[in-house]
Amino acid sequence: MKTVLIFKTSVSGSKEVQRLRPFLDKLINGDGRWNFDLEDCDRILRVEGHAQIGLAVMELMAACNHQCQELK
Repeated sequence: MKTVLIFKTSVSGSKEVQRLRPFLDKLINGDGRWNFDLEDCDRILRVEGHAQIGLAVMELMAACNHQCQELK
């Protein structure tokens, strides 16, 4: 079952989003969608996918030197 996961991140610009794009695309693997809302004060990352993907998203963001915390 798909769900929407919401993360607070440290991503601050479109260049960072472009750098993360191939990694997030590979992680999602055509089984969902993702997008950033950089105008939000928490620089939100929304990921549509299976609930189990949350930990993988946080690990990916940490590996790319970005803070990422799931909001509940």
